[in-house]
Amino acid sequence: METFLHCRRFAAGLVILALMVIGIPIKIVNGAGAVHSGLAKPALFPQADGFEVEWKQIVGIIQPGNKVGSGTGQVAGGGQPWTTASGSAELDLATGRLQFQVQGFVLAGGNAIGTPDNVTMVKGTLVCDTTGTANGNSTLVDTPLVPLSAKGDARFRGDLGPLPLACVNEPNLAFLIRTAGGAWIANGAVRVVGGRD
Repeated sequence: METFLHCRRFAAGLVILALMVIGIPIKIVNGAGAVHSGLAKPALFPQADGFEVEWKQIVGIIQPGNKVGSGTGQVAGGGQPWTTASGSAELDLATGRLQFQVQGFVLAGGNAIGTPDNVTMVKGTLVCDTTGTANGNSTLVDTPLVPLSAKGDARFRGDLGPLPLACVNEPNLAFLIRTAGGAWIANGAVRVVGGRD
């Protein structure tokens, strides 16, 4: 009988351990595990105390042709420098909800300096695992295209769906604004994770 009880406790311990690994919080009540019914932050996420990432500024590309990312997820920069008056981006890693806004986003070189020229649509892009640590390649997650006004204003607010593990498990995460053709022309700067400056 004692062997049966030992095996039963061992099996219960394995179930509790498995639930904790996938992020379901367990509360021990009178020696028994109880599953908490609320949403949990998976234990595998390194940002255990804050699932939000914020880029407090959006800045235009300084060095044309600069590359961000690794392998098949590498993104090349546009052919001219760009500048912005202001902007920011926020991402909820748990839900995939992203919002960005940028104002005064215009060329900083060439004959169309001070205007967006013929760029009328842009998209936000997460470059996850920029160094390719996981498998040699960065993972890209794009927003739909949004209009860029003649004054250089654009905004997006929406749900990207469940994010790939490279976006939530790897510390190297970048936010870019890209043209419809795919060249990056601005990036998020002054990144803050979980509300910590």
